[in-house]
Amino acid sequence: MTGNATGRKPLNLSGAAAQSGAAAREAKLPAALLDTNSLPDDLIEVGYVGAAYGIRGWIKVHPHADDASALLHARRWWLLRAPPAGVMTAPAQSGEAVSVKIAQSREHSGTVVAQAAGVSDRNVAEMLKGRRVWIRREDFPAPEEGEFYWVDLIGCAVVNEQGEALGEVTGLIDNGAHQILQVAFKLPDGKAAERLIPFVDAYLRTVDTSARRIVVDWGLDY
Repeated sequence: MTGNATGRKPLNLSGAAAQSGAAAREAKLPAALLDTNSLPDDLIEVGYVGAAYGIRGWIKVHPHADDASALLHARRWWLLRAPPAGVMTAPAQSGEAVSVKIAQSREHSGTVVAQAAGVSDRNVAEMLKGRRVWIRREDFPAPEEGEFYWVDLIGCAVVNEQGEALGEVTGLIDNGAHQILQVAFKLPDGKAAERLIPFVDAYLRTVDTSARRIVVDWGLDY
């Protein structure tokens, strides 16, 4: 299966102090980088800027997924400020956005280094440190047959071969050997519960991301 496009690694920032420092630098960013348009609806967070790279304005990005193909494939990135520690926000709530066209990018020791068009100064690259990197879902490379992006599985309804509803995918776990679907459902008393279903051929029957439906060989009482 294609790697997790949404799993997050911790940002190298520390709460209010990091936010204050970022705000102090914000006015110095070139106006050409600031995006005043509405953000696309299909943005997916794929990494964060860890540092400037070299002296020519390149940045070093730490991908959230082991497979950085989506990050390398996209030619436009949106760089959004990180929220305070422990706070999760949607892209539209993340403050002033920087939108950059990527002139060059490549993998480098587990990270991705990239040069944005119009950025040739290391000082500007330094101002972008700590920003989260978002790209459009439509800019992901097409998965191979039988492969799926995790982000496309979130929210899918899961049913078994008897047509019994098992719940809805809320997340995925990679235990090293294979992926596991986290499927949320309600108990008869209304309490929330979770099923863990291995995302492997032995249990999978069909995965239809366009119909938002996954059929598995799994019982209600497993």
